[in-house]
Amino acid sequence: MIPHDSIFDCKGALIVGAGLAGLFTALKMAPRPVTVLSPMALGEGASSAWAQGGIAAALAKDDSAAAHAADTVAAGAGTVDTDIAASVAAEAAARVEDLAGLGTPFDRDGQGHYVQSREAAHSAHRVARVKGDRAGFAIMQALIAAVRATPSIQVVEGIAVDDLALSGGRVAGVFARLVSDPWMVPILFRAPDVVLATGGIGGLYHVTSNPARVRGQGLGMAARAGAVIADPEFVQFHPTGIAVDRDPAPLASEALRGEGAVLIDETGARFMTAIHQDAELAPRDVVARAIHQHIAAGHKVFLDTRQAIGADFAAHFPTIAGYCAEAGIDPVTQPIPVAPIQHYHMGGVLTDETGETSLDGLWAVGEVACTGLHGANRLASNSLLEAVVFGARIAGALNGQGTGHAPGKVDLPPLAPETGVLPEGELAELRQTMTAHVGVERGAAGLRTALATIARLERQTQGSSRGFLNMLTSATLIAAAALGRRESRGGHQRADFPETDPAQAHQTRITLADALAVRDQAQEAA
Repeated sequence: MIPHDSIFDCKGALIVGAGLAGLFTALKMAPRPVTVLSPMALGEGASSAWAQGGIAAALAKDDSAAAHAADTVAAGAGTVDTDIAASVAAEAAARVEDLAGLGTPFDRDGQGHYVQSREAAHSAHRVARVKGDRAGFAIMQALIAAVRATPSIQVVEGIAVDDLALSGGRVAGVFARLVSDPWMVPILFRAPDVVLATGGIGGLYHVTSNPARVRGQGLGMAARAGAVIADPEFVQFHPTGIAVDRDPAPLASEALRGEGAVLIDETGARFMTAIHQDAELAPRDVVARAIHQHIAAGHKVFLDTRQAIGADFAAHFPTIAGYCAEAGIDPVTQPIPVAPIQHYHMGGVLTDETGETSLDGLWAVGEVACTGLHGANRLASNSLLEAVVFGARIAGALNGQGTGHAPGKVDLPPLAPETGVLPEGELAELRQTMTAHVGVERGAAGLRTALATIARLERQTQGSSRGFLNMLTSATLIAAAALGRRESRGGHQRADFPETDPAQAHQTRITLADALAVRDQAQEAA
């Protein structure tokens, strides 16, 4: 049982996660008190800090929010919420100005106008950037400085959250623990509202661009508490992960292709021109699938920047140049070896237009949420935009509640004792399973195998780690929804159902109970 003397009452809302989404939400709530929980020191372990491209917004005179929304809808492959896309695109410029006002040094020309890149599936140069490929890092540094200087924000570092706490069906806090505590003593943080900003699911896959701790914990704990989950089958694989022996793997940003870099194979031949009219600037799912299939056919794939960028590479893209140097690659004279890697999750905890979930007292923002903006395939650089737009919306909604709900008496669950030790062998098997059977291409047989494997891993690790249970829960949701969607659309490609079915142009909504029922059936069939 939870020790009753390990209870902390938060004065205001509790934000779980300290990436861009969590910190921006906290800043927008000032001067209202808010507590932010982070498993690591601020700036460490956040996916946002690794974002290379930037933030999408129609800032140029020859661009418009309507065009941005239209590109978002087109890239989303038929399942984008068009009202959400229009409203987010309309707010984009204001949120970029918020970030600039907080100190983000966006690239500007001699007249002070934003210098913007063009990325895949955008009809214009629309991505506000910092030093070419350092937007995520620069934005996070600006937000961290602002948070440190804001008295109303209490940041508690070194805290891992494993469960949501309920009070009469309402989310009333979280059960957490000190990362450094070998005894895994649970700590209850009670709060009138909880905002999940825990990031995506990258660590469920063998190779990902996400930080190591980003493993679907928030999605899993929300699902176990009864939240409705949307579109978990839609997983985005970045086409051009740098193919070196690193985990997480570095990215060769889409901005390189926006500057004219091309994809070639070991013979020097381009292949994207025969696949899509936009060639290397086709939507991410198209490019990732083409590279995956080219590699599966026995080829090697490279991103060639020699002619398009040449000797200016390090000056324009210092982060990527550093990654290449560490791998012994000179992009000025050599093409960069690439392969698709897990990058982003379009699915997540279902929210409405304000960021509120199906559970009273629970909000979600950033990659852990599914707002309807991304549909089946996220448009490049819309992720940072979604985080700040919905962070502002959640803050506005919570600030409008006055004093909010008083933290209720939490229904203390009979949490089973656990060792707290992450089962590394089973985690490695889970990641291999997800990559092999729930990756760039899926099929019914492989998905059933994945679900049966996940169920077995859950049985054999029972009582070891609720953090791992959250991972297994997220993996179950992804695989079960993928098995149920019998078509190919966006980030979900079924080898056995290769065509897109117009009748399935809708959002998936699923609960953990639904997913477990699918998993049980899959075990019987496997």
